[in-house]
Amino acid sequence: MSTVPAAGEHLDVLIVGAGISGIGAGRYLRTELPDRTFAILEARAASGGTWDLFRYPGIRSDSDLHTFGYEFKPWRDEESIADAPRILRYLRETATENGLDEHIRYHHRVVSASWSSDEARWNVEVDRADTGERVRLSAGWLFCAGGYYRYDEGFTPRFEGRERFAGPIVHPQQWPGDLDYAGKRVLIIGSGATAVTLVPALARTAAHVTMLQRTPSYVMPVAKRDPVANALRRWLGEERGYRAARRKNIAQQRAVWRFCQRFPKTARRLIRWVNTKQLPAGYPVDEHFNPPYGPWDQRLCAVPDGDLFKAIRRGTADVVTDRIATFTERGVLLASGRELEADVIVTATGLNVQALAGLALSVDGRPVRLNETVAYKGMMLSGVPNLAFAIGYTNSSWTLKVGLLCEHFCRLLAHMDATGTAVCRPEVSDPAMPTRPFLDFAAGYIQRVVDQLPRQGDRMPWLTSMDYHSDVKLLRTGRVADPELRLERAPAGVTA
Repeated sequence: MSTVPAAGEHLDVLIVGAGISGIGAGRYLRTELPDRTFAILEARAASGGTWDLFRYPGIRSDSDLHTFGYEFKPWRDEESIADAPRILRYLRETATENGLDEHIRYHHRVVSASWSSDEARWNVEVDRADTGERVRLSAGWLFCAGGYYRYDEGFTPRFEGRERFAGPIVHPQQWPGDLDYAGKRVLIIGSGATAVTLVPALARTAAHVTMLQRTPSYVMPVAKRDPVANALRRWLGEERGYRAARRKNIAQQRAVWRFCQRFPKTARRLIRWVNTKQLPAGYPVDEHFNPPYGPWDQRLCAVPDGDLFKAIRRGTADVVTDRIATFTERGVLLASGRELEADVIVTATGLNVQALAGLALSVDGRPVRLNETVAYKGMMLSGVPNLAFAIGYTNSSWTLKVGLLCEHFCRLLAHMDATGTAVCRPEVSDPAMPTRPFLDFAAGYIQRVVDQLPRQGDRMPWLTSMDYHSDVKLLRTGRVADPELRLERAPAGVTA
């Protein structure tokens, strides 16, 4: 990269990432604070984030689009569990309809950001993949909307003897467009959302698909089409029908999660009963669909119209629960001594979590260590000025929380305008406040990096809420001013 110029363009807000969160943040800024200057920096060559990055067969949402979609833009498709192309089209329509296309700068990867208290601004270094240069921008605020995982590589554990396998080994995050699996035996290693999506999609043309899992997951069939939501749209019109369907599904998600948390044994029995009805008679349900943890300790895997179970019933797919001893020339040898032969192996083994898009942050020359910070209202960091980030729910639709965070962010900026302040810094008033991990979630991809993430406290505003209705009170209708949020004017001679 070329030398960084001494000075560059200044913007009120820099949004990092042009995925579902970044496009949403841009729309709220454009609507609520139209006089603010902003840019959306996207490292890749296209918008859409996850929905443009992942290209594996069958890629689709595992949340309904009436809640996973934006509150301000109705989801008009008949199918509420949608594939990636439909979601991507929806996101890009949102960007165009809200005049965001001109604000998105592609091939712009944010490398680092340093806060200067003397200047009351972030100085941001950006690598441009299209020109090969490094540029510097400055901004009053950073809004990190890059999601929570690395885009350049997924997680693959070390497998003994991997180099011995004669066929292709692929990770879904780097799915090759020319991979030929038609008429072949495919072995998918994994048991999460990606694995249960891939199995029925590949089983349509593969000779046979086997899902090899070390630990079972909870898997539940969901309808691709929501008949109540579609009826509401017909009766009430697009706007009112969408709002009604959204309220219904928010309540439904909340009720299911609370039921599973309050009555885990009953929930486990109900899920097992549903699985038994979906699977062939005599199928070993407890071996392959009975996790050792409680329902919603990890995210439930949704299978649209029970497609995974249908593939198992047809005999085009099966599930094996065991551990891998080693890869072989023909497949994998299991701890039980059984060998699974395959022509193609897919390692659907998860994501690499990465907070704040992997940015190197510093405040007045001191590096920010995320695990030494505490999250304020689930959207800012203690001791770090003028920085917001978007992290959605783990127990419900991601976008429900992101929308509320974007609203609150705009309310905060408007409040600062009204009070003549330019710097906003959350500060924990009680240094003895107990803390715990930012996300109380047992999924492996979180547990692998939990010690590198911010913390949360034991009281508001330092708790990370996972309840939509609580967040509506906190972020939409609650006061912006807070005793643990320090607001300051810009230093003398600095124009905010």
